[in-house]
Amino acid sequence: MPPIENLIAFSIAALVIILIPGPSVMFAVGRSLALGKGAGVLTVVGNAMGTLVWLIAVVLGLGAIVASSEFLFYGIKYLGAAYLAYLGIQAFRHRKDHGFDVDATGAPQSKFKTLREGFFVGLSNPKTMVFFTAVLPGFVDVKQGNVMLQLLILGIIFEIIGILSDSMYAIGAGLARDWFAKDVKRLAIVQGTGGVLIVGLAIWVAFFDSL
Repeated sequence: MPPIENLIAFSIAALVIILIPGPSVMFAVGRSLALGKGAGVLTVVGNAMGTLVWLIAVVLGLGAIVASSEFLFYGIKYLGAAYLAYLGIQAFRHRKDHGFDVDATGAPQSKFKTLREGFFVGLSNPKTMVFFTAVLPGFVDVKQGNVMLQLLILGIIFEIIGILSDSMYAIGAGLARDWFAKDVKRLAIVQGTGGVLIVGLAIWVAFFDSL
């Protein structure tokens, strides 16, 4: 267990970093606009599941291998960008495929598929792995031992803060979508906007280094 002062310091640092919208937030917002706030929150959860894989990998020491290999790092990065572009294009293409009522649940997409999409976006973001590799060790007290457990605890704190923060963005976007849903044409515009946003995110992930 990390010292309480380390936990507090790390939580503050994590909160500051997470509150700045990054790819995960923008993707969740895009999903909320295209599918509704429920899908947006599920996307956040799926994304967290994907980044949790990186956390476990870093705890086990595998993250350092990817961090030191440009081929693996950029391979994962560009595959993730391509996947995002595909999802964005699909959302834009199908923006008029169904009507929507404010009492409905949104697009006919299964919860599992929504979680799966979020999971792969989280998994394909090597920047999360870099954050875990570069930041987490600085808050570990080696003298207390159980370094792997300390890394895991800090990482879980990061995940929890991330889920809560990203969910707020997703719910906000979903509420805006619900208002637009009163008019089918306006809803199509919102869904198309969500698709364009995700394609833009794909370009951001491919060519920029923001977390």
